[in-house]
Amino acid sequence: MTERTERPLLFLDVDGTLLPLGGARIPSSPQGWVDWQGTSNPQLAKIDAGHVPRLLALPCELIWATAWMEYANEVLSPLLGLPRFPVAELPDPPQEYEPDALNWKTRALVRAAAGRPFIWVDDEITDLDHAWVSAHHGGHALLHRVDSTSGLTRADFGVVDDWLLERSRDRRRG
Repeated sequence: MTERTERPLLFLDVDGTLLPLGGARIPSSPQGWVDWQGTSNPQLAKIDAGHVPRLLALPCELIWATAWMEYANEVLSPLLGLPRFPVAELPDPPQEYEPDALNWKTRALVRAAAGRPFIWVDDEITDLDHAWVSAHHGGHALLHRVDSTSGLTRADFGVVDDWLLERSRDRRRG
């Protein structure tokens, strides 16, 4: 499959990625999610507002890839001064994290990328996800796992920047 010349996609998770967990537990009940995905979530104070200009400067199309779904646009975008971003169509998240299973987002994100180069930044990416994407995605992909206790760091942005720079060089050569 030949890659298109469109800008790469960046699928961005929220919990553990943009929103560092630092030991916090994600709720398991539907009512807990209502509170977690609202402006009253005390964890929101941990988001580094310095990420906003870095995210907006990336030469890619940012897409929310999170269980927050549209709440990312309703809560996080206004809080951080971000524009509304598209939201990846994801299946319902599992009730419990399964460390030895394919991530619940993997298939949906490869489908959404439709052959375009993409970056997926998440705190639950495993070797199984890497192998599945390599076998099922016809284009370049960077699956970058973030430490959930600290969330995105300068080093994480460096990895993303380097990958995007290489894709830019590929497009100019091709």
